[in-house]
Amino acid sequence: MQILTDRQEKILGLIVHEYVENPKTSGVSSQILVDKHRLDWSTATIRNDMARLSHMGFLHQPHTSAGRIPTEVGYRYFVRYLVKTYALPQSECRKISHQFYQARTSVNEWGKLAANVLARHTQAAGLVTALHSHKAQVKHIELISTYGQQILLVLVLRGGEVLQEICSVDCPISQKKLSDLAERLTKYYKNRNASHIEDQCGLIEDNLETTILRQIAVIMQKADSFTAGELYLDGIQNVLSQREFTNSAPARNALQLLEKRTYMENFLESALHSQFDGVTVVIAGEGDWKELKECSMVLARYGTPNVATGTLGVFGPTRMAYDRAIGAVRHVANLMTRLVHDSYG
Repeated sequence: MQILTDRQEKILGLIVHEYVENPKTSGVSSQILVDKHRLDWSTATIRNDMARLSHMGFLHQPHTSAGRIPTEVGYRYFVRYLVKTYALPQSECRKISHQFYQARTSVNEWGKLAANVLARHTQAAGLVTALHSHKAQVKHIELISTYGQQILLVLVLRGGEVLQEICSVDCPISQKKLSDLAERLTKYYKNRNASHIEDQCGLIEDNLETTILRQIAVIMQKADSFTAGELYLDGIQNVLSQREFTNSAPARNALQLLEKRTYMENFLESALHSQFDGVTVVIAGEGDWKELKECSMVLARYGTPNVATGTLGVFGPTRMAYDRAIGAVRHVANLMTRLVHDSYG
């Protein structure tokens, strides 16, 4: 990518900000830049640089009488070179931190809260994948007598996932015996994975215990094969109200892809290879993701490697306030990472 002069960078940055902040504008003119930002350069000098930026592919002029708007190349240059370390205002940071502090003991609420916070503070769509243990490990086991010869097995994994399954046994069993067994199994198999539990099944003579352990091993093996976790979405209306989504069927179709688990798993696995200061920015579906051509995402991982991790970010039109989105995603990812560390080590 060509490196611009300081003046050209200043002009490009101002055009991006003006175009993002004024969605009804058909383009940003040199006169707007001079009047609004009190620049030292004449409108003629700015027009010349805008023409050069257009020739290099950073700006586009929709029609002869219109001002300029950023292209995909212009947005990429802005994100790579012009977005400084943006931090949310302290008042917003305190408010967000307080919300997460109140929900710190409720793992199942973290994803929903994070998606809502991101949507509100970026005016885009917030998306969060639930915590996932890459190698499922036992945190807690509960056995509950239900009806006749059936038992409800409740398995809590170290990453916070709660899994339930009905087990059939040879004869009815009292709740006291089930509770004692669950306590013993939790003690012996806490922090153990599916392979370890499966190996122990052949060494145990008690039929009930063997049945429960085999079921636990099967549940954990399924969990190991599940990569992305549940996807929480919030703020879809923020995106649908943008003119790019109102007038574009491809853009609206891109929203539907967010709810397709296989697509999102593949996308996130691919997109999160390259990092931008801990945050990945995907502009206009760059790479092989042509279905997202009219959209952009700002993404980050959160959690503790080898214990439990997830992904969070924002989704919106290419005309996005990238600096604010990057700041919000980075802040919420850091908060979520601290929660995971405090809860699970």
